[in-house]
Amino acid sequence: MIRVVLVDDQPLIRTGLRVLIADTPDLEVVGEAGNGAEAVDLVGRLRPDVAVMDIRMPGMDGIEATRRITADPDLPTHVLVLTTFDDDDYVYGALRAGASGFLVKDLALETILDGVRVVAAGDALIAPSITRRLIGEFAARPQPAAAQSGRARVDGITEREREVLTLVGRGLSNGEIAEELTISVATAKAHVARLFTKLDARDRVHLVIQAYEFGLVAPS
Repeated sequence: MIRVVLVDDQPLIRTGLRVLIADTPDLEVVGEAGNGAEAVDLVGRLRPDVAVMDIRMPGMDGIEATRRITADPDLPTHVLVLTTFDDDDYVYGALRAGASGFLVKDLALETILDGVRVVAAGDALIAPSITRRLIGEFAARPQPAAAQSGRARVDGITEREREVLTLVGRGLSNGEIAEELTISVATAKAHVARLFTKLDARDRVHLVIQAYEFGLVAPS
């Protein structure tokens, strides 16, 4: 059972999501919050698997709430941002704050539920339209002056870890990585875990970003 906290300043949105999740056997809503400050307090007390987080809310917004939640190493909670606004500043702000996923509210309801499951499993999920913009942003960037230090860090990983990082950058899940490299899922997870440590990555989204920045994945 995946335990979920809903964070949105619109009660109607929370009600709709709660009713939707109530009909889903593997998901359970354990709490609701109407702003970021309430969310930080609620997550700290309930320790859910996933916080479904809006961005624009009175008082503390969803980006600051996400930053505070993900900064606590004792919390098992992953944040899935679900918002009406897919403005680039919101996307980058949410990902920098530690969100593991970013979806917009006009997606199909089943897609949102699948997003909760993906994030709960420790994977990353970004709406396809947003992913295209992120890749376009990487393609448009000049090679940063600091890239040499980044390449020194990527040179510190093994060849197998480099292969895994490349596949993470291509968006493959642990299961798909295992199939691609003909290894067990447990081994794939172990490689990803070591990449988190070696590259000081807070989550899978951060690994994807580093795969692009290191030049292991080229924007198509």
